Amino acid sequence: MVPFFPKQISSKAIYLYLGALAAVSLLFYRFAMSPTFIIMGIVWVVGFFLLTTYCSKKWQDIPEKKLIRNLVLVALGLRIVWVIFSYFFYLIKTGAPFEFAAADSMGYWGDAAWLSTERWPVIKDYLFTSRSTVSDSGYVFYLTYLYKVIGPNIFLTRVIKALISTATVVLLYFLAKRNIGEEGGRLAAIFACFMPNLIIYCGLHLKETEMLFLMVAFLERADYLLRSRKYNVFTIAIPILLAASLFTFRTVLGAAAVFSVVTAIVFTNTSVIGRTKRIMLIAWGVLAATMLTGGTIMNEVDGLWEDRGENQSIKRHQQTVRGNQWAKYATGTVMAPMMFVLPFPTMVDVDEQYNQQIMSGGNYVRNFFGAFVLIAVFSAIFVTKNWRNLSLIGSFVIAYLGIISVSGFSNSERFLLPGLPVLLIMAAYGMTLLNAKNYRFVKIWYYVVPVMAVAWAYFKVGSRGLL
Repeated sequence: MVPFFPKQISSKAIYLYLGALAAVSLLFYRFAMSPTFIIMGIVWVVGFFLLTTYCSKKWQDIPEKKLIRNLVLVALGLRIVWVIFSYFFYLIKTGAPFEFAAADSMGYWGDAAWLSTERWPVIKDYLFTSRSTVSDSGYVFYLTYLYKVIGPNIFLTRVIKALISTATVVLLYFLAKRNIGEEGGRLAAIFACFMPNLIIYCGLHLKETEMLFLMVAFLERADYLLRSRKYNVFTIAIPILLAASLFTFRTVLGAAAVFSVVTAIVFTNTSVIGRTKRIMLIAWGVLAATMLTGGTIMNEVDGLWEDRGENQSIKRHQQTVRGNQWAKYATGTVMAPMMFVLPFPTMVDVDEQYNQQIMSGGNYVRNFFGAFVLIAVFSAIFVTKNWRNLSLIGSFVIAYLGIISVSGFSNSERFLLPGLPVLLIMAAYGMTLLNAKNYRFVKIWYYVVPVMAVAWAYFKVGSRGLL
């Protein structure tokens, strides 16, 4: 068992990133990223791998209370620094403290700023009655309530996001510890602490930070309920309420949450879930499903599922019309097998995709960790054969990413982000299972990762007829 992130693997990841970045910049020199985004990518990748290596070894034997304290201090500190830096960075680059080509974030802020001046009947009618969907209503409601307390303060809102993201890291530790053991739990929490994408979203006015918190809180409380010998009305009601809240952020996420609980109840070993508890949880699940059936949420879920093929075709057609001629080949059949490693890092400057360039370092980390995720999946099914006891988190990430892979957003970082916390747990599990035999696969993966980066750059440039 490897209880920490080995330095030789960390160093290899850094060298591979620098090599891939140099290769892409030379091969497609006319479309090379600006020095600003190149430096950002290097800082994210080098910082992540060096810090995770150092902290995973330094913190592997410290008491749990000290570990949590360290996680909170470091995670919060990094996120606050990014919130301050990104606020002024975006202000200088775009003229407003919002990301490049801001759309949804400006809409969320504008709606919440307006609704915070209205009375509650108006807010309720706008968010939960007049709208045809429930997605996003939860986030706008949260911002509205927050702005009634602190005013429409953009900077303070993001400081609160940093606190929420830090809480997500701690919850992820408890979730991972119960599923893959203490060593794996510490690794997963440290990965989340330094993960670039999770830090970057704290400086944006998008819903992802709060949505991930609710998602991880749901998985953690649901997992606790399934494994605990003591349970009551509150321990049952909390995960149900958290699952319901996910529908108000992203409908598909709520559906994946419900699916994961049902799967876990059915497949988790009886030694973990007693027979009486299993029957009781099934009854509660049926009751909760009955309450949703026929309502707006279920209608929205049905509509999304029925229209999934049409939505993908429309999305690909729109991309083709905008000049992305090869987008039509990114079908669900092509993208689904890659769902554990997507999205690919954008290392070229085309179509002013600056937000994707900022995220490129974090996306590279996801690609690199794909090897360990695949080791974890293979081992859980064929070696340790403990997949039943991992069925909650496993079915959740497979269901969610599976749905996204057959939609029109299969390489969209924002839509793939909810899978990241569980993938970090799986990567940590795969790393703890490293041995001489499966390390041979990691060595092969060393060649795959830079090829993916270069191939994606070729796709982005070539699909626009710029070669």
